[in-house]
Amino acid sequence: MKGLKKKRRIQIIVLAFVALAIATGLVGYAMRDGINFFRSPTQVAEAPPDPGETFRLGGLVSEGSVQRGQGKTVRFSVTDGNASIPVSFTGILPDLFAENQGMIGTGRYVNGTFEATEILAKHDESYMPKEVVDALKEQGVYQEPETN
Repeated sequence: MKGLKKKRRIQIIVLAFVALAIATGLVGYAMRDGINFFRSPTQVAEAPPDPGETFRLGGLVSEGSVQRGQGKTVRFSVTDGNASIPVSFTGILPDLFAENQGMIGTGRYVNGTFEATEILAKHDESYMPKEVVDALKEQGVYQEPETN
């Protein structure tokens, strides 16, 4: 009787570890598309990501690069002062989207163009996303916003 209880206890512990491993694997599998890494234009130019990888690209919208075509597709370039990446976006841009302003887009890098599915722009005169500020500081082109 004593050996049977010990055997049953070991079976339950092993079963618990197997269930924990399966649960961890399922959570990891579910999160793989939900995590989007931030990259600056310089990082994308130096080491282009895989075409199927979804990531966030941020920087300043290059002056004179915004091209509004027929329909809802808009093309522009994003720069961090060192490299510039062409962006294509189909949809309606945020109201505060403008040249020489910070933005972050979510999408994929396909055939040398970042195809954005979502564009986020600053929400006031002095705000810029932390990732964009860090990338611009790294390139030495960041300027503090003017305060009143």
